[in-house]
Amino acid sequence: MATQRKHFVKDFNPHITCCICKGYLIKPTTVTECLHTFCKSCIVQHFEDSNDCPRCGNQVHETNPLEMLRLDNTLEEIIFKLVPGLREQELHREAEFWKKNKPQENGEENPKSENPKDAEDGDENQEDKDYHRSDPQIAICLDCLRNNGQSGDNIVKGLMKKFIRCSTRVTVGTIKKFLSLKLKLPSSYELDVLCNGEIMGKDHTMEFIYMTRWRLRGENVINFYFFVTCAYLYLEISPALPAIYSF
Repeated sequence: MATQRKHFVKDFNPHITCCICKGYLIKPTTVTECLHTFCKSCIVQHFEDSNDCPRCGNQVHETNPLEMLRLDNTLEEIIFKLVPGLREQELHREAEFWKKNKPQENGEENPKSENPKDAEDGDENQEDKDYHRSDPQIAICLDCLRNNGQSGDNIVKGLMKKFIRCSTRVTVGTIKKFLSLKLKLPSSYELDVLCNGEIMGKDHTMEFIYMTRWRLRGENVINFYFFVTCAYLYLEISPALPAIYSF
């Protein structure tokens, strides 16, 4: 019978720590050019000043190294299972960060309720029916482009209301389901989402796409393409657009 060998968490540290911040990998993100992995925030900040990999020094991309980044969700789950309490600690830190940095509408603070009991009840109801509205929000604009009489043109009529406001955690898969329902697409029709000519995976979040796939930051509009058989849907994301639908 083979003997079992025990390992300590520190035995795996070279594989689950970030060489930039020296801590455990948070939202591990891999550079596809050299397959080195770092914390998402660490590598994004590094690429603001350099196009080279911080571990091996190789040039990742001549102009936009963020295009070469991929989230590693499998490694993230492994790290959370290896390190006790890390998941809960990170969720708490993230919640505290957004609690302190959440922007208020028109620069005003949230009005306080005169009745403490009403405030408590309101907080409970808000927690029950949050639907991720407390997350950082991003606005997107959906517009339909035709493809000169192809089969999809007879099905895709475009949306009556093009502007959508959603959480930055919303995935491409959720957007595809939303479009399929609103456009009443037959089950035989499939949606693909493209950005910069690259098909986006269904697990990609709006935040990840915004940070890694778009060359210009700030108020510049992000352009996506939705491919429905032979028709195209054109998606724009702007951090300041109004909202009609909410997830």
